[in-house]
Amino acid sequence: MSMYDAPSGLPSADRAVAVVAEDLAGMRSQAFGLAARAGLDPFFCPVRARGLWGRVPAAWWPVPLRAVDPIDAGAAGLVFSVGGTGGAVGAALRGPGRRVVQIQNPRMRLDRFDLVVANRHDEISGPNVLLSRTALHGVSPERLAAARVEWQPRLGHLPRPLVAVLLGGSNGRFRLDEAVATRLAAQLSDMMRRDGVGVAVTPSRRTGEGVCRIVRDALSPLGGWVWDMCGDNPYLGLLACADAVVVTQDSVSMVSEAVAGMAPVMVVDLPGRSRRIGLFLRELAAAGRIRRFAGRMEDWAVTPLDDTIEVAETMRQRLRLG
Repeated sequence: MSMYDAPSGLPSADRAVAVVAEDLAGMRSQAFGLAARAGLDPFFCPVRARGLWGRVPAAWWPVPLRAVDPIDAGAAGLVFSVGGTGGAVGAALRGPGRRVVQIQNPRMRLDRFDLVVANRHDEISGPNVLLSRTALHGVSPERLAAARVEWQPRLGHLPRPLVAVLLGGSNGRFRLDEAVATRLAAQLSDMMRRDGVGVAVTPSRRTGEGVCRIVRDALSPLGGWVWDMCGDNPYLGLLACADAVVVTQDSVSMVSEAVAGMAPVMVVDLPGRSRRIGLFLRELAAAGRIRRFAGRMEDWAVTPLDDTIEVAETMRQRLRLG
């Protein structure tokens, strides 16, 4: 889920950074979040493979800039490339007067970039690599404070303590289908009855319509609220106002944004497997920041966990940005 639009048009050249990535919410949120923390003005350059090149791994493209639709990075002297496909294009854009910071493991030689920002669970290292425990994002204390002012009255009709539920969706690693949604909805309903909590649910773009319907039908009669994907996005407001957060395990970005707030975070197990996400979740659990969702409201002392600002400051120092 992204809180960032993808603005077009070039900002002032001295603070401009071209974000080169596939048009996916999680990729945009990481790049735009890092830019915001570093005081930069990002603009989006979507990467769209041409024809049959879309069926070939980007690392195999002999001339990446010919394999994609034209990329207009303007006069920007700094590029953020994201993911493997974005990384292939970013490496091709690098040259005199233009530095490239790669976000996520590019799955190619790391020395093709000025800096690589990756998660610890990516298990890469090198002299130009910066590692963080969480995905990059823009959920800063200032944004949370502003969202709390806006959304506290709008969520005031829900009982306290308030549990925010962040739903992801099926992907290549985990499954969140109607059968899984039925089990999760039953757990959430039982929690509302047994623990007397209010529940507010926000789906993501990947959440299936059937999943949303099942959760809505189970929770609405009990006073739960499920966003219908119309009107203002409550995502940041829920992170700011919730007393606890329940989030599905399929999205590193959503878990990372959740643990940046003040509320305890419980992670929903899904059918599937990912070594990388497993390592990520184990590290957060060892830090006391998350627990497995067991169908009950849990409350324990936590502090916000967010490595984005440290990464942004280190990047500025390493690149000698202003």
